[in-house]
Amino acid sequence: MDQLLIAGRAYGSRLIVGTGKYKDFDETRQAIEASGAEMVTVAIRRMNIGQDPGQPNLLDVLPPSRYTILPNTAGCYTAEDAVRTLRLARELLDGHALVKLEVLGDPTTLFPNMPETLKAAEVLVKEGFQVMVYCADDPIQAKMLEDIGCAAIMPLASLIGSGMGILNPWNLRLIIDNAQVPVIVDAGVGTASDAAIAMELGCDGVLMNTAIAHAKNPVLMASAMQKAVQAGREAYLAGRMPRKLYSADPSSPTTGLIGS
Repeated sequence: MDQLLIAGRAYGSRLIVGTGKYKDFDETRQAIEASGAEMVTVAIRRMNIGQDPGQPNLLDVLPPSRYTILPNTAGCYTAEDAVRTLRLARELLDGHALVKLEVLGDPTTLFPNMPETLKAAEVLVKEGFQVMVYCADDPIQAKMLEDIGCAAIMPLASLIGSGMGILNPWNLRLIIDNAQVPVIVDAGVGTASDAAIAMELGCDGVLMNTAIAHAKNPVLMASAMQKAVQAGREAYLAGRMPRKLYSADPSSPTTGLIGS
């Protein structure tokens, strides 16, 4: 079975999903079940996983016994805030080391602040965290994050929540071709074809939230995304036919025709 390996653990699904922006926890649960995802990411600053005992707890509907919980630093704009947030997450999740780091540059574009991201990644890796890191689609900085010791590199396809799909496939290919750790597209996927394209490029997985949560039917879209990721992965492994400009190639043999 073709599995996704991250930080020494194997996953049957290559789709990672977020838990925000749904209308309620029941819709969250239904969508994530339909996606087939085994790893879910949680914004520690926005979602209760135990830090507020008086409020509904996400872990009651998405139990860690069933899902790998991936705490993230959404809403952090400095390395210091990101590191502090993930230290809190580790306490809340009984020493959980696998985390998603994102340090944002501004509240309008949500583009990653790469100097702060690199600084935070270095601190977290030294403290024993297994860091999956949201980053720009810059092959040089992606390699720097890998060299620091990050467990997975997660370049954006386009801006978070934009649904614009993959705007720069060439940079993604450069990152993929040079990486020795999983490369997972994070941010910008809008529909199932975007997810399939990411996987056909050779990405190891896709992370998404808004594309599912803001669909007219989130549960149905989650199911579509599961199939798209699987189809894209199979197409990548199968190896597509070469593109041939201005040259047709008949599907049937041209020799041995009846009557010739």
